[in-house]
Amino acid sequence: RSGIPGSSGAEVDKAMRDVLAIDELFDCKPAIMRAFQAAKDCTKSRRSDGHGDDYIEKREFRFFLHSLRQYFEYFVAFARIDGEGDRRINLEEFVAAKDMMEAWVGPIDDMEATFASIDTNGGGQILFDEFCAWAIKKSLDLEDDEE
Repeated sequence: RSGIPGSSGAEVDKAMRDVLAIDELFDCKPAIMRAFQAAKDCTKSRRSDGHGDDYIEKREFRFFLHSLRQYFEYFVAFARIDGEGDRRINLEEFVAAKDMMEAWVGPIDDMEATFASIDTNGGGQILFDEFCAWAIKKSLDLEDDEE
């Protein structure tokens, strides 16, 4: 602990590794960091030292846990599509996962156009943060998760 009220990203990361001691969760670091970013930005800090918006404060912790669960679901979905396991989805992987994705989000009429709309940086691959933005808009829901 840094002695500063609230938890930094590094402290949340360390707690996930050391306190929970579940290696599979630590392997989902992109999901942890997205949940951290969402939680720390969900309210304006009441701290006067200017560092509050860099930390999750006590009143944001419940939102962090809710976000963590949601981003873990997105991470599982992303990993199922990412056949190469390189934490990027190319067009071939995306098209091959059409039936699976339609079970999660409903009909997708034009896979190439959908891919291009998700790939907001135009890099030719979908990154986890781009996938999450799309998943949120589409209310992605894995059919086999525990609610």
